[in-house]
Amino acid sequence: MKLTVVGVGLIGGSFALAARRRVGAHVRGVGPEANQALELELIDEACLGLETSLNDADVVVVAVPADRLVEVTEQVLAAAPRDCAITDVGSIKRPVVDAAARDERFVGGHPLAGSANSGVVNAREDLFDEATWYLTPTEITSGVMLERVHNLLSAIGAKPTIVGVDDHDRMMAAVSQLPHVLANVLVLQADAALEERKIPVTGPSFRDVTRVAGSNPEMWTAIYLANAAALVEELDGAIERLTAARAAISRGDGAWLTEWQALAAERREALTEAGLSGGVLTELRVPVPNRPGVLAQIALGLCEADINIVDMALSPSLDGQQGVVALWVSEGSAPEASECLDKLGLPVL
Repeated sequence: MKLTVVGVGLIGGSFALAARRRVGAHVRGVGPEANQALELELIDEACLGLETSLNDADVVVVAVPADRLVEVTEQVLAAAPRDCAITDVGSIKRPVVDAAARDERFVGGHPLAGSANSGVVNAREDLFDEATWYLTPTEITSGVMLERVHNLLSAIGAKPTIVGVDDHDRMMAAVSQLPHVLANVLVLQADAALEERKIPVTGPSFRDVTRVAGSNPEMWTAIYLANAAALVEELDGAIERLTAARAAISRGDGAWLTEWQALAAERREALTEAGLSGGVLTELRVPVPNRPGVLAQIALGLCEADINIVDMALSPSLDGQQGVVALWVSEGSAPEASECLDKLGLPVL
């Protein structure tokens, strides 16, 4: 496999290293840190220009900062081979998916992985081990390209999970960007309350909930603005809940507060358990016509039913008119997956 990584920092460098060691990929890198990545033996070639790096590439991973993601992805799509799969690692999906302009080669991606230390010098092979890696195909995404990216992610140790573009951005606003905003608010609130006092009044709760406060100001500003609509909606919801809690405290409503606290504990457990995988898998074989987007239709349909595809394989027929998709899902979700596929007009063999 020939892999090109555009932007060889922590994420891109870790991807390159994992692909070299675990897949045997020949990796080209391009970007400001490419020469350093070559010295660290994360990549096989450091390329000066984008077009040179894309020659004969099978997969391209765009791993540049959020404020350059759309621009660079458009450049890659314009120059990459027609049979090359292109994906990215951006934490906001709608802008880059729209920029792909309905190109069937593009599969939006977002790994839930990182490190407190940035830069290519901190790249490591195991960064994505067991990490959820969201993929956001659209109705026109090529099944061949989706399978290629999905399988590559699995091979480097990640857990690819397919989700709709807008669902992804709404989830990230709630579970990633909103916590960063609230952490900043809590730090500034505490700073104002303590004024000039230097006594060590902060305990573990404060340190836990404010750990991400102030993270990489330039990067997080770009993320907030890229997902502004979804983030504002989540902020409005948070303000409503804070207002309700304030009202209960003001009126001394202990019953409301106890129920509220208990509900939060219950829902936190459910949320943190969500997405855990493991156990026995079941294979489902689905005959499919050879048309753009059919594999994405299956994946998004199962996603709507909260069923994750752990692995997949696409086997086209000799005449190219149809094929069979093999899907592996958890044993417990297999009956529901079969029912979902049947409703899509794609019954399981």
